Amino acid sequence: MIPNILLIYVLLECCNGQILSNLFPSFLETTADLEHELAKTPHVVKASTTQSNALTVSRLTVTKPPAKLASILGSLELPSYTNHLSNAQVADEFLATYNSGLKNEDVHFNFEQLVTKYGRDYELHEVITKDGYVLSLYRLLGSRDPVFLMHGLLGSADDFIIAGPEDGLAYLLAQQDYDVWLGNARGNKVSRAHISLSPSDAAFWDFSWHEIGVYDLPTMIDYILENTNKTSLKYVGHSQGTTAFFVMASEKPEYNKKVSLMAALSPVAFMTKVRSPMIRLMAPGTSLLQAVSKSAGQNEFLPDGKLTRLLKKLICGSGMLANIICGNLMFLSYGFDFAQFNISNLPVIFSHMPSGASMKQLVHYGQGLINEDFRHFDYGSMENSERYGTMLAPSYNLENIKTPIWMFCAESDWLADPVDVEILRSKLKNVIDIYKIQNKEFNHIDFVIAKDVAKLVYRMVLKVLSSF
Repeated sequence: MIPNILLIYVLLECCNGQILSNLFPSFLETTADLEHELAKTPHVVKASTTQSNALTVSRLTVTKPPAKLASILGSLELPSYTNHLSNAQVADEFLATYNSGLKNEDVHFNFEQLVTKYGRDYELHEVITKDGYVLSLYRLLGSRDPVFLMHGLLGSADDFIIAGPEDGLAYLLAQQDYDVWLGNARGNKVSRAHISLSPSDAAFWDFSWHEIGVYDLPTMIDYILENTNKTSLKYVGHSQGTTAFFVMASEKPEYNKKVSLMAALSPVAFMTKVRSPMIRLMAPGTSLLQAVSKSAGQNEFLPDGKLTRLLKKLICGSGMLANIICGNLMFLSYGFDFAQFNISNLPVIFSHMPSGASMKQLVHYGQGLINEDFRHFDYGSMENSERYGTMLAPSYNLENIKTPIWMFCAESDWLADPVDVEILRSKLKNVIDIYKIQNKEFNHIDFVIAKDVAKLVYRMVLKVLSSF
């Protein structure tokens, strides 16, 4: 019973319960017992490791799930932080620091207010893509070469400033007088406009990171080069910001010469070793999920819902501390590293992320986990034949990518596992090097919010940028 319930639960409850309540009201009573059934299953095993002067971390590993569930999900590893989050002394200290951070006025400031507060002149530009999306593009003025920063899934330009004026990559680049441009992909909180569509229209959300790569990035890059009177720029992408770049450079190879260097922070293309519970749980039914969510009119990925609450309970348990940390979708999707938490800055981080995404973006990533390849969106054999001329969605031609690339990866990255980064490297002919972060617990979201991110990552990024 559990395998069937879990699959339908994942497919339908991602949409904040609206599909179930509208289409399957009788199903609600059955799925209400899901958390209880999963919690008591004998197939969930806990294994803990302890480090000196570090926090205890446990992992829930589904070692031998029922046969049908295994065929759907395979081996699913869920990191567990219940031991730490239930520690009374740690919780008291955490909450005291967190509550002090709530008094920081930055919690209430947007991008423009933050950069102004910290002494940076900025410009806000709007660009329109060929398919009609209106994107916000920020600029921190400088006299050196233009550097274009592109955020990851569920992110925004804010990702490169929320670490603070001493650690945010945009600030560090501005201090070195680079001409810093920060993009915002379609559908995030400051790029929710279209020349003829509204976010309330299903058609507005009919995009994945493929469209970000073939429309958004080229439009913003062309605009930057035109306004700086340059022929090329340097590109720094995080997470989906790297995925979209690989799409652009393979589908529109003429843009390779417009980017003199690409710094890939946690590059995501191949996803054979993904550990993100959100992506892994969505992956088995991505095609059905896409169809059902579209029919129910739920095309934007919502940060709250029963799936999110289920993962929060499985990974973090309950209590005030769990609610604070795991109530944020970014941490449930990407993981978190207690040692790198800037606790007093968490309220600021939470006020700026997540920033929005389409359901189709997550579905596209889920497809990559299933097909173990870097491919165009899979619409099913019939529509694939109409769109692509083949029953299978075609792979992206990575041989077209000529831009020099410097990769940055981390051991505990839930989305860009070092094994998958190495697979990507083997497919590219232009990777200069891979820099592995010198911290074993460093993870996907740490690339933008870790308290030591400047020392562990950005110092090397600056060095690489200055060498080209």
